Amino acid sequence: MLQNTLMLAQKYSMNFINGLGVTLYLAFISVALGCVIGAFVAIIRLSKNKVLGTIAAVYTEIVRDTPLLLQLYFFYFLLPDMLPALRLTDFTSIAVALVFNSGAYMAEVFRSGIQSIDRGQTEAARSLGLSSSQTMMRIILPQALRNVLPAMCNEFVTVTKETSLASTFFIGDLMTQHSIIKGKTYLVIEPLIIIGIIYFVITFTMSKLIAILERKLSTDE
Repeated sequence: MLQNTLMLAQKYSMNFINGLGVTLYLAFISVALGCVIGAFVAIIRLSKNKVLGTIAAVYTEIVRDTPLLLQLYFFYFLLPDMLPALRLTDFTSIAVALVFNSGAYMAEVFRSGIQSIDRGQTEAARSLGLSSSQTMMRIILPQALRNVLPAMCNEFVTVTKETSLASTFFIGDLMTQHSIIKGKTYLVIEPLIIIGIIYFVITFTMSKLIAILERKLSTDE
C-alpha cells in the first residue's frame, strides 16, 4: 500500500495540486462573500425594523438547521428549475450555496461581535452627532470585525473541509480528484490517504496560525 501511495502521489501530483487549488479557492470566496452577507444580516437583525429582522432570522435559522448537502442539492437542482433564468455553471451553483451557508453562520458571529461592543460607545457617537448608520459603520463594525477575526479564520478552516461535499457534483476539488484517480487506477484507499494528509496539513497549519492570531489579539487588548 505504501508503494502504491507514493506512486500515486508522484504520478498524479498535478491532480492533487489542482484539486487543492479548487478547494481553497472555493473556500476563500465562500467565506469572503459569506462575511459580507453575515455582517449585513447581523446589522439587519439588530435593527429596529421588525420585518427585515424577522426575514434575516428566518434565513439564518433555515440555513443553520438544515444539512449543507441538502442546500447544495437545492442550489444545484431545484433553484434552476424554479427560476430558469438563474441557471449557473456547476461550480458557481456550489459556490453560491456555500456562500449562503457561510453567510448564515457568520451572521451569528457578527451579531455576537457587535453586541460585545460597549453600548457607551454608541451613546458617545450619537452625542457627537453621528447617525445610527454612521455609528455602526465607523465605530461599532470596525471593532466588531477585530473581535470576530479569529472566528472568521475558523470558518475558513471549516468551509475548507466542507467543500469535500462539493465532489458530489464533480467540480474539480480534492475529493473529485479521488474519483478521477480511482477510475484510472482502480485504487480506492491510497488516493484517500494522500487527500487526507493534504487536508490535515492545510487545516492543522491554519489552526496553528489562528491560535497565534488569537494570542496576538489578546495581547494587544
